Amino acid sequence: MKASKIIIAMMLLSVWGGSMIFADSVAQKVRVVVNGSELDDAGLLQDGKTYLPLRQIAGTLQALVSWDENSKKVTVYKPNVHMFLFQDNVIFGNVNKNNRYTFKVFAQIDNLLTDVAAVKVSIFDPYGSEKVIQQQTVNVTKDNFWFRTEDIKYNFDAAGKYSVRFYMKAGDSDEWRQVSEKLITAQ
Repeated sequence: MKASKIIIAMMLLSVWGGSMIFADSVAQKVRVVVNGSELDDAGLLQDGKTYLPLRQIAGTLQALVSWDENSKKVTVYKPNVHMFLFQDNVIFGNVNKNNRYTFKVFAQIDNLLTDVAAVKVSIFDPYGSEKVIQQQTVNVTKDNFWFRTEDIKYNFDAAGKYSVRFYMKAGDSDEWRQVSEKLITAQ
């Protein structure tokens, strides 16, 4: 009786192992690298086609993603967003650490092919802590618009890269999507 249980267990393990090997050969994981950074979620290679994690790639490419459940359709929108940082009337991007600066962010947005409900501008210190500079709802009916923040007073306490990021919230989403980024270097 003991021998028959061992034989049955061996047969089950053989079938399970063969299934796993077959499943692995049908769909293989693919490493995905975007702009030099490897994504956490790997893609899949199946039947000669590559499947990628769209939301994560759209975030890396700074695009908006819209999902229509009824038609099972994904649409990716990549607006052109150009940001400029001004101190008085001078463009800047390098600062001295341990100093307080007053500046504003100006963004020019074009090729906007979807409705946008809100915009947000944040600054991230070298350690990744976020400070929201300005957030507001917008009513954009054209494919382009301009946005300027109020004056920002900010202490650059540490040396390193500070990231100023521009976000949009699509009209049909509650999710903020980063669409542009500028770096400020504090030395």
